Amino acid sequence: MASTNIIRRAASRVIPSAVRATRTQRYHHHQRGFATLFSAAAPPTRGGALPQKLFSSHNYATKSKSDETLVRVIDSEIQCAEESDDNDKIEDIPESFPFKIEDEPGQQTLTLTREYQSESISIEVSMPDLTGEENENDDDDDSETRNQSQLPMVVRVSKRNGPCLEFGVTAFADEIAIDSLSIKDPKVGEDQIAYEGPDFGDLDENLQKEFHKYLDIRGINARTTNLLHEYMINKDGREYVTWLKNVKKFVEA
Repeated sequence: MASTNIIRRAASRVIPSAVRATRTQRYHHHQRGFATLFSAAAPPTRGGALPQKLFSSHNYATKSKSDETLVRVIDSEIQCAEESDDNDKIEDIPESFPFKIEDEPGQQTLTLTREYQSESISIEVSMPDLTGEENENDDDDDSETRNQSQLPMVVRVSKRNGPCLEFGVTAFADEIAIDSLSIKDPKVGEDQIAYEGPDFGDLDENLQKEFHKYLDIRGINARTTNLLHEYMINKDGREYVTWLKNVKKFVEA
Protein backbone atom coordinates (compact mmCIF):
# COMPACT_ATOMS: atom_id res chain seq x y z
CA MET A 1 0.00 0.00 0.00
CA ALA A 2 2.85 2.38 0.93
CA SER A 3 4.70 1.50 -2.23
CA THR A 4 1.56 2.32 -4.22
CA ASN A 5 1.36 5.79 -2.68
CA ILE A 6 5.01 6.40 -3.39
CA ILE A 7 4.47 5.49 -7.06
CA ARG A 8 1.43 7.79 -7.32
CA ARG A 9 3.33 10.72 -5.78
CA ALA A 10 6.18 10.17 -8.16
CA ALA A 11 3.82 10.02 -11.10
CA SER A 12 2.07 13.21 -9.99
CA ARG A 13 5.41 15.00 -10.14
CA VAL A 14 6.40 13.49 -13.50
CA ILE A 15 3.10 14.04 -15.42
CA PRO A 16 2.84 17.85 -14.90
CA SER A 17 6.47 18.14 -15.92
CA ALA A 18 5.75 16.18 -19.06
CA VAL A 19 2.71 18.32 -19.82
CA ARG A 20 4.72 21.50 -19.31
CA ALA A 21 7.44 20.12 -21.53
CA THR A 22 4.89 19.27 -24.23
CA ARG A 23 3.31 22.75 -24.06
CA THR A 24 6.76 24.31 -24.21
CA GLN A 25 7.61 22.26 -27.30
CA ARG A 26 4.33 23.28 -28.98
CA TYR A 27 4.94 26.95 -28.10
CA HIS A 28 8.43 26.91 -29.57
CA HIS A 29 7.10 25.00 -32.58
CA HIS A 30 4.51 27.74 -33.26
CA GLN A 31 7.10 30.40 -32.61
CA ARG A 32 9.42 28.80 -35.15
CA GLY A 33 6.48 28.62 -37.59
CA PHE A 34 5.73 32.32 -37.24
CA ALA A 35 9.40 33.16 -37.44
CA THR A 36 9.68 31.18 -40.65
CA LEU A 37 6.63 33.00 -42.07
CA PHE A 38 8.05 36.45 -41.32
CA SER A 39 11.56 35.55 -42.36
CA ALA A 40 10.22 34.45 -45.75
CA ALA A 41 8.59 37.82 -46.22
CA ALA A 42 11.42 40.02 -44.94
CA PRO A 43 14.77 39.91 -43.15
CA PRO A 44 14.79 40.27 -39.37
CA THR A 45 14.32 43.76 -37.96
CA ARG A 46 15.37 45.32 -34.71
CA GLY A 47 13.07 46.13 -31.85
CA GLY A 48 10.44 43.59 -32.84
CA ALA A 49 8.96 45.94 -35.49
CA LEU A 50 6.88 44.43 -38.27
CA PRO A 51 8.82 43.89 -41.49
CA GLN A 52 8.43 46.95 -43.66
CA LYS A 53 8.30 45.00 -46.90
CA LEU A 54 4.93 43.58 -45.87
CA PHE A 55 3.63 47.07 -46.66
CA SER A 56 5.54 47.57 -49.89
CA SER A 57 4.52 50.02 -52.62
CA HIS A 58 3.64 47.16 -54.97
CA ASN A 59 -0.09 47.46 -54.26
CA TYR A 60 0.01 51.21 -54.78
CA ALA A 61 1.83 50.80 -58.09
CA THR A 62 -0.75 48.23 -59.23
CA LYS A 63 -3.60 50.59 -58.28
CA SER A 64 -1.94 53.44 -60.19
CA LYS A 65 -1.59 51.35 -63.33
CA SER A 66 -5.18 50.17 -63.02
CA ASP A 67 -6.40 53.78 -62.70
CA GLU A 68 -4.38 54.82 -65.74
CA THR A 69 -5.96 52.03 -67.77
CA LEU A 70 -9.41 53.06 -66.57
CA VAL A 71 -8.78 56.68 -67.58
CA ARG A 72 -7.69 55.60 -71.06
CA VAL A 73 -10.86 53.55 -71.50
CA ILE A 74 -12.98 56.48 -70.30
CA ASP A 75 -11.20 58.80 -72.77
CA SER A 76 -11.99 56.37 -75.57
CA GLU A 77 -15.65 56.24 -74.56
CA ILE A 78 -15.82 60.05 -74.36
CA GLN A 79 -14.39 60.32 -77.87
CA CYS A 80 -16.92 57.83 -79.25
CA ALA A 81 -19.79 59.64 -77.52
CA GLU A 82 -18.67 63.06 -78.74
CA GLU A 83 -18.41 61.77 -82.30
CA SER A 84 -21.99 60.51 -82.16
CA ASP A 85 -24.42 62.40 -84.39
CA ASP A 86 -26.95 62.72 -81.57
CA ASN A 87 -24.50 64.58 -79.38
CA ASP A 88 -23.89 67.33 -81.96
CA LYS A 89 -27.49 67.97 -82.94
CA ILE A 90 -29.09 71.29 -82.22
CA GLU A 91 -32.79 70.96 -81.68
CA ASP A 92 -34.84 73.05 -84.08
CA ILE A 93 -37.66 74.38 -81.93
CA PRO A 94 -40.35 75.92 -84.16
CA GLU A 95 -41.66 79.37 -83.27
CA SER A 96 -45.15 77.96 -82.98
CA PHE A 97 -44.07 75.61 -80.19
CA PRO A 98 -46.38 76.63 -77.33
CA PHE A 99 -44.14 75.70 -74.40
CA LYS A 100 -41.13 77.29 -72.78
CA ILE A 101 -38.36 74.72 -72.30
CA GLU A 102 -36.41 74.74 -69.05
CA ASP A 103 -33.40 72.47 -69.46
CA GLU A 104 -30.94 72.48 -66.57
CA PRO A 105 -27.65 70.70 -67.39
CA GLY A 106 -26.91 67.75 -65.14
CA GLN A 107 -30.56 66.93 -64.53
CA GLN A 108 -32.31 63.93 -66.07
CA THR A 109 -35.64 65.71 -66.40
CA LEU A 110 -36.88 68.53 -68.57
CA THR A 111 -39.62 71.00 -67.67
CA LEU A 112 -42.05 72.65 -70.09
CA THR A 113 -44.38 75.45 -69.02
CA ARG A 114 -47.08 77.57 -70.61
CA GLU A 115 -50.14 79.62 -69.76
CA TYR A 116 -53.44 78.65 -71.33
CA GLN A 117 -56.35 80.95 -70.64
CA SER A 118 -56.66 80.93 -66.82
CA GLU A 119 -54.54 77.79 -66.42
CA SER A 120 -50.88 77.13 -65.76
CA ILE A 121 -49.58 74.01 -67.47
CA SER A 122 -46.32 72.27 -66.69
CA ILE A 123 -44.86 69.08 -68.10
CA GLU A 124 -42.06 67.14 -66.43
CA VAL A 125 -40.35 64.97 -69.02
CA SER A 126 -38.04 62.11 -68.04
CA MET A 127 -35.33 60.41 -70.07
CA PRO A 128 -36.72 58.12 -72.78
CA ASP A 129 -37.03 54.42 -72.10
CA LEU A 130 -35.69 52.67 -75.20
CA THR A 131 -37.54 49.42 -75.87
CA GLY A 132 -38.11 46.98 -78.68
CA GLU A 133 -35.70 45.31 -81.06
CA GLU A 134 -33.53 47.19 -83.50
CA ASN A 135 -34.49 47.00 -87.14
CA GLU A 136 -31.27 46.54 -89.10
CA ASN A 137 -33.07 47.15 -92.40
CA ASP A 138 -34.25 50.62 -91.36
CA ASP A 139 -32.05 53.34 -92.86
CA ASP A 140 -33.52 56.09 -90.69
CA ASP A 141 -31.88 55.44 -87.32
CA ASP A 142 -33.47 58.46 -85.64
CA SER A 143 -36.95 57.45 -86.74
CA GLU A 144 -36.35 53.89 -85.57
CA THR A 145 -35.14 55.11 -82.17
CA ARG A 146 -38.23 57.25 -81.72
CA ASN A 147 -40.48 54.37 -82.72
CA GLN A 148 -38.90 52.19 -80.02
CA SER A 149 -38.80 54.74 -77.23
CA GLN A 150 -41.28 55.56 -74.50
CA LEU A 151 -41.25 59.03 -73.00
CA PRO A 152 -42.58 59.20 -69.41
CA MET A 153 -44.19 62.53 -68.55
CA VAL A 154 -46.17 64.11 -65.74
CA VAL A 155 -48.62 66.78 -66.91
CA ARG A 156 -50.02 69.23 -64.36
CA VAL A 157 -52.87 71.60 -65.16
CA SER A 158 -53.53 74.03 -62.35
CA LYS A 159 -55.69 77.09 -61.76
CA ARG A 160 -54.82 80.08 -59.61
CA ASN A 161 -54.79 79.12 -55.93
CA GLY A 162 -56.81 76.05 -56.74
CA PRO A 163 -56.42 72.31 -57.20
CA CYS A 164 -54.35 70.71 -59.92
CA LEU A 165 -55.13 67.93 -62.36
CA GLU A 166 -52.14 65.60 -62.61
CA PHE A 167 -51.82 63.19 -65.53
CA GLY A 168 -49.32 60.36 -65.71
CA VAL A 169 -48.57 60.05 -69.43
CA THR A 170 -46.45 57.79 -71.62
CA ALA A 171 -45.70 59.18 -75.07
CA PHE A 172 -45.03 56.70 -77.86
CA ALA A 173 -44.38 57.49 -81.50
CA ASP A 174 -47.47 59.35 -82.74
CA GLU A 175 -49.49 58.19 -79.74
CA ILE A 176 -50.09 59.38 -76.19
CA ALA A 177 -51.30 57.03 -73.46
CA ILE A 178 -52.77 58.37 -70.23
CA ASP A 179 -51.73 56.04 -67.44
CA SER A 180 -53.24 57.83 -64.46
CA LEU A 181 -55.29 60.85 -63.47
CA SER A 182 -55.57 62.44 -60.04
CA ILE A 183 -56.52 65.77 -58.56
CA LYS A 184 -54.09 67.46 -56.18
CA ASP A 185 -55.48 69.97 -53.73
CA PRO A 186 -52.84 72.23 -52.08
CA LYS A 187 -55.14 72.66 -49.10
CA VAL A 188 -54.89 68.96 -48.27
CA GLY A 189 -52.06 68.30 -45.82
CA GLU A 190 -49.26 65.87 -46.59
CA ASP A 191 -50.35 63.68 -43.69
CA GLN A 192 -53.76 63.20 -45.26
CA ILE A 193 -54.44 60.54 -47.88
CA ALA A 194 -56.66 61.87 -50.63
CA TYR A 195 -58.82 59.68 -52.82
CA GLU A 196 -56.87 59.14 -56.06
CA GLY A 197 -59.78 58.04 -58.21
CA PRO A 198 -60.11 54.82 -60.22
CA ASP A 199 -57.55 53.48 -62.68
CA PHE A 200 -57.74 55.52 -65.85
CA GLY A 201 -58.30 52.42 -67.92
CA ASP A 202 -61.40 51.63 -65.87
CA LEU A 203 -63.11 54.89 -66.84
CA ASP A 204 -65.84 54.95 -69.46
CA GLU A 205 -64.34 54.98 -72.97
CA ASN A 206 -66.07 58.22 -73.87
CA LEU A 207 -64.63 59.85 -70.76
CA GLN A 208 -61.15 58.61 -71.68
CA LYS A 209 -61.47 60.10 -75.17
CA GLU A 210 -62.55 63.45 -73.78
CA PHE A 211 -59.54 63.60 -71.48
CA HIS A 212 -57.28 62.94 -74.47
CA LYS A 213 -58.94 65.86 -76.24
CA TYR A 214 -58.50 67.92 -73.08
CA LEU A 215 -54.73 67.43 -73.26
CA ASP A 216 -54.62 67.84 -77.04
CA ILE A 217 -56.20 71.30 -76.85
CA ARG A 218 -53.55 72.33 -74.31
CA GLY A 219 -50.69 71.28 -76.57
CA ILE A 220 -49.99 67.80 -75.24
CA ASN A 221 -50.22 65.94 -78.52
CA ALA A 222 -48.13 63.88 -80.92
CA ARG A 223 -46.52 66.96 -82.51
CA THR A 224 -45.20 68.04 -79.14
CA THR A 225 -44.12 64.62 -77.92
CA ASN A 226 -42.30 63.69 -81.14
CA LEU A 227 -40.20 66.84 -80.79
CA LEU A 228 -39.59 65.97 -77.14
CA HIS A 229 -38.48 62.46 -78.11
CA GLU A 230 -35.68 63.84 -80.26
CA TYR A 231 -34.79 66.53 -77.74
CA MET A 232 -34.50 64.07 -74.85
CA ILE A 233 -32.47 61.54 -76.84
CA ASN A 234 -29.98 64.30 -77.66
CA LYS A 235 -29.98 65.48 -74.04
CA ASP A 236 -29.26 61.95 -72.91
CA GLY A 237 -26.16 61.93 -75.14
CA ARG A 238 -24.94 65.26 -73.77
CA GLU A 239 -25.51 64.26 -70.16
CA TYR A 240 -23.67 60.98 -70.74
CA VAL A 241 -20.56 62.80 -71.96
CA THR A 242 -20.67 65.16 -68.96
CA TRP A 243 -21.08 62.20 -66.62
CA LEU A 244 -18.07 60.43 -68.14
CA LYS A 245 -15.92 63.55 -67.74
CA ASN A 246 -16.93 63.90 -64.10
CA VAL A 247 -16.06 60.25 -63.44
CA LYS A 248 -12.68 60.77 -65.12
CA LYS A 249 -11.94 63.78 -62.92
CA PHE A 250 -12.72 61.74 -59.81
CA VAL A 251 -10.43 58.88 -60.84
CA GLU A 252 -7.59 61.25 -61.72
CA ALA A 253 -7.86 63.30 -58.50
